[in-house]
Amino acid sequence: MATTTARPLYEIAREIRSNWKKEISGTVLYFGAAPYLSAMFSLDKITDNYGLDSGREIVARFVGEAGTWRGETAKRIKLELNKMLKSR
Repeated sequence: MATTTARPLYEIAREIRSNWKKEISGTVLYFGAAPYLSAMFSLDKITDNYGLDSGREIVARFVGEAGTWRGETAKRIKLELNKMLKSR
């Protein structure tokens, strides 16, 4: 059985930032999600820490605040992040 490794969070953050502003909805990066996205640029794995916060907390907070980000890319990345959150 092949195992897949999760993409680095900083790579996911780069894709989020480049996509969020380009979506048809025209929404800009939501201010509530911005600090968590910024923190994700400093993380490799969900098990890493950012200051006193765990990567898991950062990702969970980002997903919780990213409700205005829509589109196919948003759906795909949110699914990817939620899978990371559910993994141990």
